[in-house]
Amino acid sequence: MRSWRPFHWLILYSVAMAYVESAVVVYLRAIYYPHGFAFPLAPMEGHIVAIEIGREAATLVMLLGVAMLAGTTRWARFLAFCVGFGVWDLFYYIWLWVLLGWPPSLLTWDVLFLIPVPWIGPVLAPVIISILLVIGGLVLWRRDARGESFHFPVPLRLLLIAGMLLVLASFMLDFRIVTQQQEPPPFRWGLFCTGVALGVASLVLAASRRAGTPADRRTG
Repeated sequence: MRSWRPFHWLILYSVAMAYVESAVVVYLRAIYYPHGFAFPLAPMEGHIVAIEIGREAATLVMLLGVAMLAGTTRWARFLAFCVGFGVWDLFYYIWLWVLLGWPPSLLTWDVLFLIPVPWIGPVLAPVIISILLVIGGLVLWRRDARGESFHFPVPLRLLLIAGMLLVLASFMLDFRIVTQQQEPPPFRWGLFCTGVALGVASLVLAASRRAGTPADRRTG
């Protein structure tokens, strides 16, 4: 049976990494938003934007590296990455609230990511995704630790991918307001909720299928 010990360290690492990320944002906001962060966004120098993009890419590499150490199979590493990413994102906002008292509300807008274009949306949206990543990753890790097979057929994979694309579209379709220093439009909750529903449905349907052969446990 697979040990839970790697996940303990993975979660601890993600919480600590989230503090580092939030500390960097505290410094940036002190420089560019001395009166408080809000849209429209203050312009940033090109080299600073490039550094920020590099920092985000480096964060993903670090989370991936820890996930690779936590798991012994592709499936276990994928689940570890999902849990690590979710914990990191949740605690990023927790630490911001501790350090800055921000966000004042889960409906407060934020720039969520910069790769390949800026992602924008209310804080509640990434929080929902992160909670689902953590819960789903832990549940599926537990099943795998018990030796229960997880058959994820192609149609359900396509359903999951479709859901992911809809969620990403809800974050990225209005990215130009960042570069044009405009107020954000209403968030595309319809796209977001549909994408989340498709993703959750694909995983629930896959998890509810009758156990198959060990070969069925592959996910990609």
